[in-house]
Amino acid sequence: MNRYELIAPCHFGLEAVLKREIIDLGYDVVLVEDGRVTFIGDEEAICRANIYLRTAERILLKAGSFRAETFEELFQGTKNIPWENFIPSHGKFWVTKAASVKSKLFSPSDIQSIMKKAMVERLKNIYHKSWFEEDGESFPVRVFLMKDQVTAALDTTGESLHKRGYRKLVAKAPIAENLGAALLMLTPWKKDRILVDPFCGSGTFPIEAAMMAANIAPGMNRDFTAKSWEHLIPFKNWKDALEEAHEMIDFDVDTDIQGYDIDDGVVSVARENARLAGVDHMIHFQKRGVDRLSHSKRYGFIVTNPPYGERMEEKENLPALYQMIGERYQALDSWSLYLITAYEQAETALGLKAAKNRKIYNGMMKAYFYQFPGPKPPGRRQERL
Repeated sequence: MNRYELIAPCHFGLEAVLKREIIDLGYDVVLVEDGRVTFIGDEEAICRANIYLRTAERILLKAGSFRAETFEELFQGTKNIPWENFIPSHGKFWVTKAASVKSKLFSPSDIQSIMKKAMVERLKNIYHKSWFEEDGESFPVRVFLMKDQVTAALDTTGESLHKRGYRKLVAKAPIAENLGAALLMLTPWKKDRILVDPFCGSGTFPIEAAMMAANIAPGMNRDFTAKSWEHLIPFKNWKDALEEAHEMIDFDVDTDIQGYDIDDGVVSVARENARLAGVDHMIHFQKRGVDRLSHSKRYGFIVTNPPYGERMEEKENLPALYQMIGERYQALDSWSLYLITAYEQAETALGLKAAKNRKIYNGMMKAYFYQFPGPKPPGRRQERL
């Protein structure tokens, strides 16, 4: 088995959540930076990280790093990376994305073009070829420049890991699946506690919660670019990781997860997505406005992504809507509220002061994760004795 540096990008502000996931999976984290976590792993780790990690965006296999302040230094640094260790002579390779922060080289298209030329030059000398057909497996490369330090890595994932394969239907303003999972992990919610999302939309929060409760790995029902890299990762590694994931599923778990929305069509979308995720039997979806939010049980959780007011006509309705959320929450005995929104006046309109307020980027939009934790249920310690 080889040991690789693997890079897992994530939403800005959620690096600590991803770090904990990677450690829980059994791998050593060596670096945490804005928007990504680097860890050490072998071929098996590439498979398991893609299949199991809920909060990562993709898994990148680091090929090399170097410093470059000029395009000539970029060319030579790229050419010095041993690409032949990863890319076979018939492989299709290209720089799919370049990102530059606080670096002298900042043009993505120029960076991509120069690095591709340098890769070709290196592999021409290695494989003794003047032309590459590139008719084999795909080897997309991603590059980050941070303060003139270049990091080049192969993308083992392909489509972003937030695409679990279950969300075929989308309601308006959906929250990404990996972001939804990360926000759930920032709460103390456990599978034996009630969870309600009164603005469920496509069903992301309830579905991700149900998958967590049943221990369903998020990447079980999708494909990955690196599955075709059999010269690097034996297919047995993928097979073993999937078998392990199947064995860990527990559909007999006792849980209470509910999703509401005022739009009946949206509720139908959420139900279908839950069915595709295999957790429809675990979630109760219902057409219900937030003004009817109530529950007879105590110590439950509200985790939700209410409207932000991106349209002007919606913005006028936000104070009343958030006031209603605050009133209905306060009428619930001993519950906790966790809410992500880009609405700047959320706390004022809710009539509540958050215990914590975490800045999160939902795509390119700055949002805030407001946390209103309720009391813990009494007698839990005695129950375990």
